[in-house]
Amino acid sequence: MGLLDQLKHEILIGDGAIGTLLAHKGAHYCSEAFNTTRPEEVQAIHEAYVEVGANVIQTNTYGANRLKLAPYGLSHKVGEINRAGIQLAKKASSGKAFVLGTIGGITGLQKAYSMEEITLSFMEQLEFILEGELDGLLLETYFDFKELEAVLALARKKTNLPIITQLALGAHGSLFNHLPINEAFSQLVKQGANVVGLNCRLGPHHMLRTLEQITLPDGAYLSAYPNASLPAYKDGEFYFGGNADYFRQSAKSFRDEGVRLLGGCCGTTPEHIGAFAEALKNVAPLATKIVSFSQPALTMTALKRKEEPLHKIVNRRPSIIVELDTPRNLDTSKFFKGAKALQDIGIDALTMADNSLAQVRISNDAIGVMLKNEHHIRPLIHLACRDKNVLGLQSHLMGLSTLGLNDVLAVTGDPARVGNFPGASSVYDVSSMELIQMMKQLNEGICFSGKELGQTTDFSIAAAMNPNVHSLEKEVLRMEKKITAGAHYFITQPVFSEEKLIQLYECTKHLDVPVYVGLMPLTGHRNAEFLHNEVPGIQIDEGIRKTMRQLSDHPVAATKAGIAITKSLIDVASALFNGIYIITPFMRYEMSVELATYAKAIKGRT
Repeated sequence: MGLLDQLKHEILIGDGAIGTLLAHKGAHYCSEAFNTTRPEEVQAIHEAYVEVGANVIQTNTYGANRLKLAPYGLSHKVGEINRAGIQLAKKASSGKAFVLGTIGGITGLQKAYSMEEITLSFMEQLEFILEGELDGLLLETYFDFKELEAVLALARKKTNLPIITQLALGAHGSLFNHLPINEAFSQLVKQGANVVGLNCRLGPHHMLRTLEQITLPDGAYLSAYPNASLPAYKDGEFYFGGNADYFRQSAKSFRDEGVRLLGGCCGTTPEHIGAFAEALKNVAPLATKIVSFSQPALTMTALKRKEEPLHKIVNRRPSIIVELDTPRNLDTSKFFKGAKALQDIGIDALTMADNSLAQVRISNDAIGVMLKNEHHIRPLIHLACRDKNVLGLQSHLMGLSTLGLNDVLAVTGDPARVGNFPGASSVYDVSSMELIQMMKQLNEGICFSGKELGQTTDFSIAAAMNPNVHSLEKEVLRMEKKITAGAHYFITQPVFSEEKLIQLYECTKHLDVPVYVGLMPLTGHRNAEFLHNEVPGIQIDEGIRKTMRQLSDHPVAATKAGIAITKSLIDVASALFNGIYIITPFMRYEMSVELATYAKAIKGRT
């Protein structure tokens, strides 16, 4: 009798964790490598699970793909490690348990690989798994629903074996792609999954709460592989607690939610799986599930802003914003003097970078609060992915919303190593693309993990754009992706060419979102050469650099020339775009005041 036939009539018990058990034996670097270096220990774990009652076990191949093995220098051993893992599991089962070939998810919150890289890696591992003539495939611990959809489609084309798909959630009932779990499961079944379920991250309590609303189409089965507990940290290592009696007590609750395949994930041991097996011995599976639990509807209220969003202003009329970097020391007097001067000429917002070029400055959100509350100036906050993990980014955004700082520019951020704190590290849990998506979800009242917030934010979401690239067409494609992710408007890197402004207009005029064109006055020869040669994303025409070079011994004249060049660019930009974005060099706000005044004086910009 095959796996699916047996699931029709009984609840099957899966095995538990392998990786965390091997970690206790020293496999801190790569537990899959034990398949070839210490195979007896892997086989002993499989045998221990079969002995306590597991009738479904999985191969120790969760991360045995090219991408996950590469950091350990083992990417050339994909075939060897997978083949060894299959043989160990089959030998341990001795015909007493079904054996599933396990392929784990690659993408977590950190988008380190393209979908093309992921699918190529998956296909390579799948070929070796299918060589083993196993009883089914287990696609487990997928954080990204789109990734699971892609690899499921590939797997289903390659085999008729039963396929179990398991998602890993971020919180109660939440999926990182902001998709209801019931809908996600239904889509997986339509695309060829025979068993769908959850594993990892959650213990029995929260996993059961999530499963309460789950119903499946006829012919599909439900699985659950909870963690032993939430991980704790002690003596420099993470460890899992978890009482096997607690698993025994929760076993029938899983049965009552319709689970037909019940195993364990991180931190579980043969003791936990034995508890499941003992509690469900001779217990018939649930025939029909009636969903009686209903989640009370949550009425979303909005944290509405008082002022008009910036993207609506620039859509409606010409608009000028100015960047003024926050101070590098605690003397804020010149900054606020400059801010007041810019306010007096009527700019729409003062923008502040988030430690641009990884140079430490006073936090822009702190200065933003002072600008808004004490000086009645609209702050536009830049938020970089470099310095905060995804938890910190969402917390930061929730704080900005609570403070009424609703205009935010999402940027990936310059690497920490280029700045003035060489010992600092970059985080980059997400890129600007995912940060934009996060803000869009917050505007819908949903956090990045999918959990409801109780209120909606009201962010006006700006995205960065670099016109100074070899292929502007490719950059526009990236803009379109950011619009899909949730961007309301764009702010560009500084442009130093009238031809580039025209080219930018021609390439973006089809977009239905506005663009603020970045313009930055040069202060002299050294400034021009530094920007052109050392700052990513900035290119300055040779003619302009030649002009600055000729005035290298005349700083006042060089400054006037820099202003004159920028005014000529404003003439062109004002005819093509509603948005002008002036970047202040070296806190020389007088230059920005003169340029903003000039821009406002142009016909139609009053």
